[in-house]
Amino acid sequence: MIDLDHTREAPPSSVQIEDVTPSVNCGRYPAKREVGDTVEVSADLFRDGHDLIAAVVQYHQNGEQVWHETPMRRGDNDRWYGEFHATVIGPAEFSVLAYPDRFETWRDELTKKVAAALDVSSELQEGFHIVEETFSRASDPDTEAMKEIVNRARTASDQRRAAELMLGSDLQEMVRINANRQGAATLDKPLPLYIDRVAARFSAWYELFPRSSGTREGVSATFQDVIAQLPRVEEMGFNVLYFTPIHPIGTTKRKGRNNTLIAEPGDPGVPYAIGSQDGGHDAIEPGLGTFEDFDELVAAAAKHGLEIALDLALQASPDHPWVKEHPEWFFIRPDGTMKYAENPPKKYEDIYPLNFGSSDWQSLWNEVYRVVMVWVNHGVRTFRVDNPHTKPTAFWEWLIAKVHESHPDVIFLSEAFTRPKVMKALAKAGFAQSYTYFTWRNFKHELVEYAQELTQTEMKEFFRGNFFTNTHDILPMVLQQGGRPTFQARVVLAATLSSVYGIYSGYELCENTPVPGKEEYLHSEKYEYKVWDWDRPGNISEYISRLNAMRREHPALQEYDNLEFFEVQNENLIGYVKSTPDNSDIVLVMVNVNPFEVHDAWFNIPTHALGIADDQQYIARELFSDQTFSWTGSWQHLRLDPLVNPAMILHIKPWRHVDFVDLQF
Repeated sequence: MIDLDHTREAPPSSVQIEDVTPSVNCGRYPAKREVGDTVEVSADLFRDGHDLIAAVVQYHQNGEQVWHETPMRRGDNDRWYGEFHATVIGPAEFSVLAYPDRFETWRDELTKKVAAALDVSSELQEGFHIVEETFSRASDPDTEAMKEIVNRARTASDQRRAAELMLGSDLQEMVRINANRQGAATLDKPLPLYIDRVAARFSAWYELFPRSSGTREGVSATFQDVIAQLPRVEEMGFNVLYFTPIHPIGTTKRKGRNNTLIAEPGDPGVPYAIGSQDGGHDAIEPGLGTFEDFDELVAAAAKHGLEIALDLALQASPDHPWVKEHPEWFFIRPDGTMKYAENPPKKYEDIYPLNFGSSDWQSLWNEVYRVVMVWVNHGVRTFRVDNPHTKPTAFWEWLIAKVHESHPDVIFLSEAFTRPKVMKALAKAGFAQSYTYFTWRNFKHELVEYAQELTQTEMKEFFRGNFFTNTHDILPMVLQQGGRPTFQARVVLAATLSSVYGIYSGYELCENTPVPGKEEYLHSEKYEYKVWDWDRPGNISEYISRLNAMRREHPALQEYDNLEFFEVQNENLIGYVKSTPDNSDIVLVMVNVNPFEVHDAWFNIPTHALGIADDQQYIARELFSDQTFSWTGSWQHLRLDPLVNPAMILHIKPWRHVDFVDLQF
C-alpha cells in the first residue's frame, strides 16, 4: 500500500520495475559470472499512459567506489535490455533505474505532428525548454553544442527546419546523457553478482592420490614423484590437478586394504582419517614431504599450466590434535564417548565428524578459516570440499565470503551427491562449482533432460556443474560393463556437455575392476599404495589429449550455457551443438551411448539458428579423425561404431569461412 507522506514534494514514481534478471532468490544470493563476460540485464519496465520512459543499468564491481551506468533498450512487450562487462574478480552489484523520458515523448509527438503538416510552434517552445533545462547538468562542451542547436532552431526560416534541427541525433544523445530523471524508479536494493576467474567456468580436472604417484611398491610416493608426473598430466591437457587429502593419517581404528576393519603392518590408512601426532589439517603427511617440497610442487605445476586443488575434508581421526585440545568440537554420546561417523550399515570408526553447532561453534568456524588460509598462503587457489552437505550451509556461506574478502579468486567445488535442493542451496551459498548426477545419467533422455536443467534453466545463474566421469569413491556400472568405448564416449560427454569436467586417475587406463555388486573400485588406493603403469595397453591417454586440445582451440566448448540439443532419429545416438554468440565457432557433437552396437541416424542440425541458409553449403570437419564432409541443408546422416568412433566432434564452417586447410577430403 502506498503511504501518503504529506511531507514529500513529489508523488511516487509512475514507473514500475518488475522481473529483473539475473537474480537468484530475489537477490538473496549472487548470480555468477566470469571475468570477460558481458552481463546481460533485463527487466519489465512500464508506466501508465502513453508517455515514454528511459532506463539505465547501474553497476559497480569489487573495490570500486563509483557507480557506472549503461543505457537500456526496449524490446517487445515492455521488456528492456542492457549490459555491462565483468572486468574485476569479486563481488559486484547492479541496479536498474527507469524514469519518464520527457524529451523522447516530446520528440515522438513532434515527429507525428510535423508529418501531418500541423502547426508546431508551441511544441518547439516546449522542446527548447526541455533542452535548456539540461544545461545545468551537462559538461561545458555539451552545453555549448546544445545551445548552438537551440539558437539555430530559434532563428530557423520555418518550423520544418527548426524541427529538423531539434530532432537531430546529436542533440538526442546529448539530452539523453544529461536528462532530467525526476520521477525515477529504482530497485529497493541492488542485486548481487559474483565475478569469478574464467577457471570457474572452463577447466579440466585430473584427480590423483599423491602417495600413488611413484614407482616403488608398498611405500608412499613423495611430492617429488608428483612433480615427475606433471608433464604427463599436462600432455593430456588438464589444467587443474586435484589431490585427495595430503595431511597426516591417524592410526587408531585404521582401515586395511579393501576397507577391512583391521590394518596390516604397512597399510597407509585412509587419507580422509585426518590427524595424527604429526599434526592435523594444517600439516603434511611426512611420507609425502615438507611444506618446502609442497611449495616447490605448486611452482612446478604452474610452469606446466596446472594449478593444485586440495581436498578440504572437515573431519578428524581419533588421533587428531583437535580431539584432545577441543573435544567440545565433536559429538559426545550420553556415555561420554565420542561419536564416530556412520552411514548405516557402514561404520567409519577411524573418523569423527565435527559438530558445527556446538557451544564453541565460533572458535571451530574460525579455526577452519585459519586452516584454509594456511593453504591459500602456500599458493592454493582451488579447493574440492568433501561432503559439504553434512555441514551447515550457513557455515559455507560465511567461510567462502570470509576467504573472498582477501582472495576473491579462490574457487570452491562442492562434492555433494545429495538431494537436489540441498545441492542448489550450497551453490547459492558460494560454491563456484558443483558435482552433479552426470555420473549416473546414461541414457539419451536422461542426459538431455539433466543437461538442459543445468544449463538452460534458472540453475545456470548460480550452479556450474562439474561433470566428473568417475571418482575415487564411484566406479559407475556403465564403466564396469561398457569397456573402452564407454570410457571414450563418457569422457566426450563430460567434456562437451559442460565446460568444466574431471576424471579420476586410472580413467585413462580404462580401469574398471569393481568390488562385486558395488559401484566401488576393487583394491582401491583409498586403502593402499598403488603403482600405476601409465602406458599399459588399451589406454585412452592420447584420445583425452586430443579432446582437451579441442576444448582449448574452440571457444564454443568453453562456454557453459550455450548447449542446444537437436533431433536425432535414433535413441542410441545423442546430438547437440555449441556455438559462440556470433556463430564464428560452431561445434557439433554426436555420441553413441550404446557401447555394444553400431548405430546410424538422420539428424536435424539447427542451421538457421547457426546462420546457415537452407541452400548454403558448409563443411563439417571431424576433429578426432580429420575427416571432412561437405553438407547442404539441415538433415544429415552419420554412423557411429563404438569400436571405431563412439563419438564424433565436428567443427562446422559455412563455405564463406572455409580456409583451404579445412578441405581435407
